Amino acid sequence: MALLQAEHLRVSLRTHRGSATAVRDVSFALERGDTLGLIGESGCGKSMTALALMGLQPDNATVQGSLRLDGQELLGLPDRDWRRLRGNRIAMIFQEPMTALNPVHRVGAQIAEPLRLHRGLSAQAARQRAIELMARVGIPEPARRIDSFPHQFSGGQRQRIMIAMALACEPDVLIADEPTTALDVTVQQQILALIRELVAERGMALVLISHDLGLIAQNVRRMLVMYGGAVVESGPAAELFRQPAHPYTRGLLAARPNLAQRLHAHRSDRLPTIAGSVPDLFGLPPGCPFAGRCAYTEPACLTDPAPPVALTASHRFWCRRADTVLHAPESIAGGA
Repeated sequence: MALLQAEHLRVSLRTHRGSATAVRDVSFALERGDTLGLIGESGCGKSMTALALMGLQPDNATVQGSLRLDGQELLGLPDRDWRRLRGNRIAMIFQEPMTALNPVHRVGAQIAEPLRLHRGLSAQAARQRAIELMARVGIPEPARRIDSFPHQFSGGQRQRIMIAMALACEPDVLIADEPTTALDVTVQQQILALIRELVAERGMALVLISHDLGLIAQNVRRMLVMYGGAVVESGPAAELFRQPAHPYTRGLLAARPNLAQRLHAHRSDRLPTIAGSVPDLFGLPPGCPFAGRCAYTEPACLTDPAPPVALTASHRFWCRRADTVLHAPESIAGGA
């Protein structure tokens, strides 16, 4: 039995313009100790998927499908049951710590809170554990700074405090939404090493969301490429980086300069780009979400759902023009 399993997960948002689908038919399974990466441009549904996994979707959202933790169905649980799980068995490192941290509470109290609620620690024991966690994520002089407020820390330090909160109860599943965005390279490596250590030690499952393709390549075993709220390609990370299939995946990877390009590039050189921009949720075609931006778009792509195409037992992508795309000498995405 998978530790965390999502099947046909769908998130619809009710707005003044009508209903819009932010996440479309996302499925995956995570075993203990497994690592999964979600990549895609901003607005592709990665963070909304993460919020749905935590039961923190917006009030105007409806979540359908199935989401199970150790076989227990989570969708439809009352909020009191979700509160027993959040911060305890499933935790999240949020993308923006300044809005996720409570500005009127001291950081030590915020780190200690899940330890008191879920682990039953005394105030003194929880405080001591909070100091240890602050030290472990690289906060200098944690015993002195534990009584400081969030605004008294830098952006990178606030991110580290958010990470300490998420790791406090050593959750079974950790969802990390751009966990190292505000950190310098050295601290990034320290934090990622800490997360890898917990995954190895405790069999914690990790869902890592990032725009940094290099970070994803180095830290996850499997990955989902998302566009328009849908998964367009999935498989082992090493395989996707070695042999990307979907035009969108190829476009993302082509837009990232390699070392040789960075060393020898002239200032007038331009990287390949994906033509157009991510449409809003009301502008997505009913067929393939990437239709229109893809160089291989045909009329049926706009109206008919893209079928799955299996490249190996674990690597597949969704495209109705798979034969053309796979045999094209250049499959970089570009405007039709």
